[in-house]
Amino acid sequence: MTTHPRRYAILGAGALGAYYGARLAHAGCDVHFLLRSDYGHVTKHGLTVESTEGDFSLSTDRIHAYRDVRDMPPCHAVCVCMKTTDNHALAELIPPVLADDGHVVMIQNGLGIEAPVAALVGDGRVIGALAFLCSNKVGPGHIRHLDYGKLKFGRYAADGRAAGVDQAMRAIGDDFERAGLPVELADDLVLARWQKLVWNVPYNGLSVTLDAQTDELMGNPLHRALVEKLMREVVAAAAACGRTIGDDFVQLMLDHTEKMTPYRTSMKIDYDERRSLEVEAIFGNPLRAAEAHGATLPEMRTLYEQLKTMDQRNRATQ
Repeated sequence: MTTHPRRYAILGAGALGAYYGARLAHAGCDVHFLLRSDYGHVTKHGLTVESTEGDFSLSTDRIHAYRDVRDMPPCHAVCVCMKTTDNHALAELIPPVLADDGHVVMIQNGLGIEAPVAALVGDGRVIGALAFLCSNKVGPGHIRHLDYGKLKFGRYAADGRAAGVDQAMRAIGDDFERAGLPVELADDLVLARWQKLVWNVPYNGLSVTLDAQTDELMGNPLHRALVEKLMREVVAAAAACGRTIGDDFVQLMLDHTEKMTPYRTSMKIDYDERRSLEVEAIFGNPLRAAEAHGATLPEMRTLYEQLKTMDQRNRATQ
C-alpha cells in the first residue's frame, strides 16, 4: 500500500466521471482528467458543477487535464467512468496511467465488466463500483447534479466469490467520503451488481422503449406494473446465478424512485443523442448468465431484443 497521497485518474469525464472527479479535486485530492471534446473548454474556463449539495467551480489552475493518457502521471486509483460501449479502448488507456501499486476502479453499470480489465492488470488490482447518481452534462465542462451520489465498492474475484473488504477499498472509499460522497464497502461485488440491475434494467430500458422519464414510468399504472415485473425477473435471474435479493428490495427501489427528482436516464440521453446504448453490459450479460442456469425471463428477453433493434436503427440514421 502506498504511503503517499493517492493520485486519481478519471477516464471518461462525462456526467458521472466529471462530477466525481470534480468533487474529489474540490476536496483537495490530486485528480487528473482524460478529456476529449471538452479539453479546450476546460483548459480555458475550468469545470462547473451545479449541485443539490452546493454549486462550485474548479478554476483552470486547479484542473489537471489531458488529451492523451501517455501524458498523464502514474495514478494509484484509475477510475473508469466511461460507458461500457467504449471498454474496448481500456487495453490502451489503462497501462500507461496505472501506477505499479495502483488499482483500477470500474465505476460502470452492468455485469461481467471487470474480467477483461483483470486479465490486463491482475485480479487483485480491480475494484468494481456502483454509482447511485442522477447527473447530467449540460454543456462543455458543465455538470448538473440532480440527486443522490452514493457509491458502492466491491473487490473483484475471478471465481465470482464474495471477496470481502480490503485496505485499498477502505482507503479509496475514505477519499470519496472526505469529498462528501457516501460510500458503502460491499463484501460481495456480484450481489451488488445484481442489486443495481434491479433498478437499471427497468428504468434504463423502458425509458427508451416507452420514451419516458422516471416520473412518467412511475405515474402510469401500466408502466409501473411493467417496471415491477422486470424488477422481479432480475431478482429471479440473480437467484439462478446464486445471489439472493429479498422481496423487500424491489419495494425499496420503487419507493426511492417515487421520491427522486424526475430523471431522464443516461440510456435515454444516449438514445436521444444517437450514441451506442449499453445493451450488452446491462441486459445481454445478465440475461445470458441467468439463462445458462436455467432461468426463463420473458420480459427481460423481450426488452433486450427491442433495445438491440432500436439501438441499431437509431445509430444507422446518423
